[in-house]
Amino acid sequence: MAAQQGMADSALRVLEEALGMGLTTSGDTADAVAAEGAFYLEQVTITEASEDDYEYEEIPDDNFSIPEGEEDLAKAIQMVQEQATDTQILEQKTVLSSKPAAPEAIEDFLCNFLIKMGMTRTLDCFQSEWYELMQKGITELRDAGNVPDVYTQNMLLENENKILKKDLKHYKQAADKAREDLLKTQKERDFHRMHHKRVVQEKNKLINDLKGLKLHYASYEPTIRVLHEKHHALLKQKMLTSLERDRAIRQISGLQETLKHMEIGHGVYAPELRVVPNCEKENAPEGPTQKGLREAREQSKCKIKMKANTKDSEFPTNMQPNPNPCLCKENICPAKFDYKLNNIFRLHELPVSCIVMHPHKEFLVSCGEDRVWKLVALPKGNVLLTGLGHTDWLSNCCFHPSGNKLATASGDTTVKLWDLFKGNCILTCEGHTHAVWSCTWHSCGEFVASSSLDTTSKIWDVNSERCRCTLYGHTDSVNSIEFFPFSNTLLTASADKSLSVWDARTGYMIASCDACGVIKLWDFRKLLPIVSIDVGPSPSNEVNFDSSGRILAQASGNGVIHLLDLKSGQIHRLMGHDSEAHTVVFSHDGETLFSGGSDGTVRTWS
Repeated sequence: MAAQQGMADSALRVLEEALGMGLTTSGDTADAVAAEGAFYLEQVTITEASEDDYEYEEIPDDNFSIPEGEEDLAKAIQMVQEQATDTQILEQKTVLSSKPAAPEAIEDFLCNFLIKMGMTRTLDCFQSEWYELMQKGITELRDAGNVPDVYTQNMLLENENKILKKDLKHYKQAADKAREDLLKTQKERDFHRMHHKRVVQEKNKLINDLKGLKLHYASYEPTIRVLHEKHHALLKQKMLTSLERDRAIRQISGLQETLKHMEIGHGVYAPELRVVPNCEKENAPEGPTQKGLREAREQSKCKIKMKANTKDSEFPTNMQPNPNPCLCKENICPAKFDYKLNNIFRLHELPVSCIVMHPHKEFLVSCGEDRVWKLVALPKGNVLLTGLGHTDWLSNCCFHPSGNKLATASGDTTVKLWDLFKGNCILTCEGHTHAVWSCTWHSCGEFVASSSLDTTSKIWDVNSERCRCTLYGHTDSVNSIEFFPFSNTLLTASADKSLSVWDARTGYMIASCDACGVIKLWDFRKLLPIVSIDVGPSPSNEVNFDSSGRILAQASGNGVIHLLDLKSGQIHRLMGHDSEAHTVVFSHDGETLFSGGSDGTVRTWS
């Protein structure tokens, strides 16, 4: 007995030497073996199961049903309540007590320790000696006890320490990366803060500069106003100077003609001159007439080739009444709106820009962008005359009141006058610097007015073959010009969105159109619009009254001809053009309407 106790004590001393620590009581071994990382050997015998020896247990059917014929409300409610109670019991989680883990034996702990340290030879020696002693029947080695929990706790702590060190390393790396990101973010923040401050400074500087510019501009406004007033005054003075110059030129021309007749020997009427003594004549101041005669004599050697009839025409002071009764009396005939397309004349290769009716005969003239105009007989559309001579597109034309002459305006900056009997050009008016948009005859037939892209309008004297005056005032292209019938009043329409009246002494109602498709009727005396009619969105190219003044026709950019009844306000539409309609005009009796399109055709409506 004593020998067995000594062997057990020797085994414990070996274990203490191997672990380097003393053993603890076996009361705490249950907690130690329950920890993770413990290794132990266990002998298990596995036997094959036999299906014949196994007994199966029948599972009762949970689906309770009430037999037919025994249905009772109280029983049914009780059965539902029992099923609900069973369901609640099944849903509750049942916590079972865990099976206590078997404590680790000393020999298993030593084997695991040697395996962990890689001491394979020592392990072989230990196992051979240990199992040899067990085979000899020394069973007291089993009573050596379990491994104290302090060793198991030390191993667990070592493992946790390793894991914590590894986590600490990762956390340090993450902290270093976060520190770098923080520094980078701080640098970016400082950069953006400085950029923001710079932007704010530039903004404040710009605001101050803007305020200074506003003050500077405000200080210049009075000066600009004064300069505008001076500019207008100079323009007026320039016009007066031009008139005086023209008057002086006429006087000089008359004096030169007088000198010419005097040299030839013809008797001419001369104003009575007062003869004075030589001394008085020498000391007397020289008058304008004597000065003009002296200058004419000095310039008699360099004569200017002029037309025999170079005297300027005079505007009529007392205009004759309108001979056309249609313009003076109200037309009692019903207005016609049911026009129908009945003929198409192929006259030009390029778009038609203008159509005008002969004042007395059944003729019309069409102008095109192919540089020619054609005189056409109605109603068959026979071409009687073709006018060639312009070097660019034709924009407008107008008949002489007698119907014997024609004026044409062109993009080559000229206005040409044509003799319809001879079929040739009799006069070319040059003076505009850009394309001429429109032209019109005065009712007396001695003046032609033209409007141009160069923002000016000119009045041409047919007899003296020169420009009598230039009208300044518009700030953009002057697109249209028209003399009022039997009047010296001239109306111009410009791209600066204004209508100007020159030498206005009578009152009429006028119509205008714009690129937005809006037609306006104006009170000429008040210079205010009476009514505004929107037939857009297609642009309006031209408007024209009929002879009665009751119907207004408009040529639209979408090829539609709009007829406006000025009494009822109704709008009628004529559809027939395949492309844009450029111009429209009524016949004198109002029974026929003519329109020209961008396809080079003239269409008649009756």
